[in-house]
Amino acid sequence: MLLYNSLTKQRDEFVPRFGKKVSMYTCGPTVYHFAHIGNLRTYTMEDVLEKYLRYLGYDVSRVMNVTDVGHLSSDGDTGEDKMLKGAKREHKTVMEIAKFYTDAFFADCEKLNIKRPDVIEPATNCIDEFIDMVKTLLEKGFAYEAGGNVYFDTSKIEKYYVFNDFSEDDLAVGVRDSVEEDGNKKNKADFVLWFTKSKFEDHELKWDSPWGVGYPGWHIECSCIARKHLGEYLDIHCGGIDNAFPHHTNEIAQSEATFGHEWCKYWFHVHHLNTSSGKMSKSKGEFLTVSLLEQKGYAPLVYRFFCMQSHYRKNLVFAWENLDNARTAYDKLVARVAALKPAEGEALDAAAFEEGKRRFTDALDNDLNTSLAVTALYDVFKLNTNDFTKLALIRDFEAVLSLGLIEAAGELEKDEAPALDPEFVAYIESMIEARRAAKKEKNFAEADRIRAELLEKGVTLLDTREGTKYTVE
Repeated sequence: MLLYNSLTKQRDEFVPRFGKKVSMYTCGPTVYHFAHIGNLRTYTMEDVLEKYLRYLGYDVSRVMNVTDVGHLSSDGDTGEDKMLKGAKREHKTVMEIAKFYTDAFFADCEKLNIKRPDVIEPATNCIDEFIDMVKTLLEKGFAYEAGGNVYFDTSKIEKYYVFNDFSEDDLAVGVRDSVEEDGNKKNKADFVLWFTKSKFEDHELKWDSPWGVGYPGWHIECSCIARKHLGEYLDIHCGGIDNAFPHHTNEIAQSEATFGHEWCKYWFHVHHLNTSSGKMSKSKGEFLTVSLLEQKGYAPLVYRFFCMQSHYRKNLVFAWENLDNARTAYDKLVARVAALKPAEGEALDAAAFEEGKRRFTDALDNDLNTSLAVTALYDVFKLNTNDFTKLALIRDFEAVLSLGLIEAAGELEKDEAPALDPEFVAYIESMIEARRAAKKEKNFAEADRIRAELLEKGVTLLDTREGTKYTVE
């Protein structure tokens, strides 16, 4: 499997450090508001990656943080405390806001068939771990105290800008936003590990520390939560491309300074979901949520399908027309699945199954190319094989794609089926049971007679692994 590694800036063969075990960390939500569908594109593609690794036989341990500590807009202690902003907006406590939006986030994930990570860790659970890492960095000379805060000293590491070839002069300050420079810093790129002096006097969440009462900087949590649950080595770290700098850059700096060795081998970054006016964000008013899609009549899995049709390293443009096209394609795909009707006695065509599976894995081995994987899904219908094998392939692919095709096809058949008289249904079921008993007693003549009698009444029996099914003309 080849994956584009943001660290090496090339497609690298994915080889975990410890055999088939994969340690995987994904940056989780800051729970001060609903996640918008741009956020959820990243989580959807990370979900595909995790499921494909499991599909290939890897033993994946995936950890996700939940940022419920006041998350500032920048390292310069400016902008707004997002958690406090949410609390004021809704007249709730910070922790009430965190609980509500954490639950809302995972409810959205469930609607999109995004698997829950093996470990979900709120930042507020790990204050001791944050303090411990900051202590270590001070002891090793990678951090310093200034103005009541603790900063990471980027001049002490060999290379800071690992994802982009920035020079120090390329950036006015080492932060995401254009903000005034923090006069406490020794170097422009230094970042806060622990705040005790903040411009936010009403910051609600604070803890005792060796440096005074305060709270962690917004980069330290991921390094510490990853170490807590996955140890000092990561195989793969995921997140949105906007987190590459400064968040992931700072994670690498503080982690490798603490551990004294390379921390994470592979960095997987998902690119933006854009609207016609640019990157989607909560601050721009283009606040599209899963609930809004549902209100407008779009099933959440149509959005998942929409995401699959583009490569994760390409910006994806959202427009209602584009989503309409995805819904039309999805509905047609479901109808084609529903039209597959294995005949009695059909068996798996091993050669065709392997051919279909090869096309699917070739696509995903090629830097998780979901667009080509969807093409491989469509190619299943063109295979010169029986419907039993085609359905087996679709079920196999669904372990990764999770588009709900089999379930949706079943619901479509229910919707299209005419209502049957309850007495007729009871008659059919009694005849199926009688036929089952006859076959058990090896009275195949009676079993054939029952099948023929039902067929005369328009009832066709289908023996499957799950038992005898029937259709009524």
